[in-house]
Amino acid sequence: MADLANGATIEGEDLSAADFTDRDLADLQLAGCTIRDAQLQGVILQGARLKGCRLVRCRFAHADLRDAVFEDCAFADDEGHVGVQFAFSRLEEARFARCDLSFAKVERSGLYGVEMEACNLRGAVFLKADFARAFGRSVVRWAAAFRDCNLELADLAEARLPGCELAGSNLREAVLIDADLEGADLRGCDLFQALTAGAKLAGADLRGAEVSGLDLLALGSLAGLKIAADQQHRLLTAVGLDVHPE
Repeated sequence: MADLANGATIEGEDLSAADFTDRDLADLQLAGCTIRDAQLQGVILQGARLKGCRLVRCRFAHADLRDAVFEDCAFADDEGHVGVQFAFSRLEEARFARCDLSFAKVERSGLYGVEMEACNLRGAVFLKADFARAFGRSVVRWAAAFRDCNLELADLAEARLPGCELAGSNLREAVLIDADLEGADLRGCDLFQALTAGAKLAGADLRGAEVSGLDLLALGSLAGLKIAADQQHRLLTAVGLDVHPE
């Protein structure tokens, strides 16, 4: 097995038996590698690049993944039922492209500026995930992007994502209860049967989104919500109004 080291380049290796605990592996580059049933406690992978790798039943705890890039990586198990776990970890500015993160659990981790593009996040759970960063004592900003991602059945309850990007994503049956999505880009999203009670959507852009069943009266905020003319009928019908053509 190739030696793991800061800045090393490894291709096509099975690294399941490696000890990742508290290792400084910043700028590590892995291609086509496999890691199974690993406990990546305290590992530093800041700036790492992983492409075409499989990370099966892995748990990252207190890990540093800032600025890491994952492309075409699979984090779910062979049956697609058990996902990766990130707990108390740093994923600020990390980027995931075309990755399978089905049933991932992201718990109490920092995700400011995280970018996910065309990723499968079906059933993923974000538990007290923090998408914010403080820029001074009184200035806090939020940043995250989930572009063209599958978030079906994902749990984003109480998530704070104001002004964030979710354009083109599938949010069917997702849990968005009490989520803050004010000013978010939700264009082209599929929100069919999503649980949105208490969700804040003031200033959000829902043009082109599937909004059948979205109950405007149950939202936490909706002032300035942007919709297209052809969405009016579905939204008004959902709140119990009987809409007739003139």
